[in-house]
Amino acid sequence: MTGKVYLVGAGPGDPELLTLKAARVLKQADVVLHDELVAKQILRLAPANAQIRNVGKRCGKKNISQEEINFLMVTLAASGLQVVRLKGGDPLIFGRIGEEIAALRKADIQFEVVPGITAAVGAASTAQIPLTHRQSSHALVFLAGHTASGADPTNWRALVSLEAAVVIYMPGHDYSGIARKLQSAGLPNETPCVIISRATTPEEQIFSTKVENLGDAPRLPAPTLLVIGEVLRYADHRFLPEELGWPSSGPSLAIQSETEFSRSSPAGLGDEEQGA
Repeated sequence: MTGKVYLVGAGPGDPELLTLKAARVLKQADVVLHDELVAKQILRLAPANAQIRNVGKRCGKKNISQEEINFLMVTLAASGLQVVRLKGGDPLIFGRIGEEIAALRKADIQFEVVPGITAAVGAASTAQIPLTHRQSSHALVFLAGHTASGADPTNWRALVSLEAAVVIYMPGHDYSGIARKLQSAGLPNETPCVIISRATTPEEQIFSTKVENLGDAPRLPAPTLLVIGEVLRYADHRFLPEELGWPSSGPSLAIQSETEFSRSSPAGLGDEEQGA
């Protein structure tokens, strides 16, 4: 009897943001192939006799190639096992799910996608950033900070013309380069930016600045997200310096304490662990 593969989103880092369906699927798994930064609390939902294998990567170092992951999913499901491919964030966003779906279809393996909360939404929730706003942004754009080819296919001028809130996954640390592209495309220097590190976890850090000063941003621990746009003026005032429109007596770098939420994930994660 042929098994089935579940392509499951683990959410942005906080174990409590896992969906009920994802939890149910995990409890019925024979095998879990998980990304590097999935919280241990989530992995403990799998049965005690389930095979648990880390197939993710951290800081660009892979435990296993994408082709090997595809082979494992196909082979294990073909042997009759229920396989959970557990991904950070939402599997449909920067999670290489297209390649995995193609492999499963080619092998005629039954599969199902179980969505999760993407990193951008998780990060925006803790900083109270409305990613859309009727008065300042009617569009939301997700970008990957790098691509498989290494080239930058983004039409920055067209992007800026949308007046959208922009979230860059895996932005790296070349903030000066990103700022130059935005400025060359016509984005005002005063446009607010926020870098969010390890979102929804106790280690979360938020650094707020403006486009003109983005190059001076610190190298916060990965995974990170870069949010750009006027919607940031409506964010929680604790994370915005005074020049962005909110009074602030503290530094621009805010280390958020979330112990009251009992979050104990070791590190935040994003879609494809913020690393494509």
